Amino acid sequence: MAPEPLPSALPLTGLTRHRRLRERGSLDRADLDAILDAGFVCHLGVVVEGRPLVVPTVYGRDERRLYVHGSVASRSLAGGTPVCVTVTHVDGLVLARSVFEHGVNYRSAMIHGEARVVTGPEEKLEGLRRLSEHAAPGQWSYARRPNRKELAATTLLALSLEHASVKIRTGPPDDGDGPDAQLGLWAGTLPLTSVWGAPVPDPALPPGTPVPGHIAHRGGTRHG
Repeated sequence: MAPEPLPSALPLTGLTRHRRLRERGSLDRADLDAILDAGFVCHLGVVVEGRPLVVPTVYGRDERRLYVHGSVASRSLAGGTPVCVTVTHVDGLVLARSVFEHGVNYRSAMIHGEARVVTGPEEKLEGLRRLSEHAAPGQWSYARRPNRKELAATTLLALSLEHASVKIRTGPPDDGDGPDAQLGLWAGTLPLTSVWGAPVPDPALPPGTPVPGHIAHRGGTRHG
């Protein structure tokens, strides 16, 4: 039986309600999907032995869950505790006429929940496939897949996307119609973009080893 289709709006809860700059918040699930699809590195926040840890890691997803992975020895991947995962894209600096009005154009998502350790072999393999394909589409079919020993050494966490908060800031500075507009100073935005470079081969490769097409075509394309 197919799962119920997801609503187009994210639920508003005590965790996801915006308390500041509410005009930048979004409850549109499509905005959340776009932010997650534009990146592949997140920051996992968790409390371990009474101290907060924020761990950068790669992620993958399906419609309902976010997957992150790491070593079984990682204390941050124990699961069963509340976590907060953030994904942020910086699109540029907002340079105003006064330092107080400076800012950043950005897209960000914050996901709250209790991370679950994935133990089922089928879901674990599927989660790792999604994680790999999210970062490097086509690589799962090209490279050798994990064996039993490697799977046993890997922890995969699943986090529901139900409780997510989205904020987006675009556009010019906010002081164009204020008193500082009379100062005669330049103001505007300084866009920031990331571009994939040309693939660099491993020096250990035999001469003439071709770059697979799914990697070669990304060179020179925009990331994020």
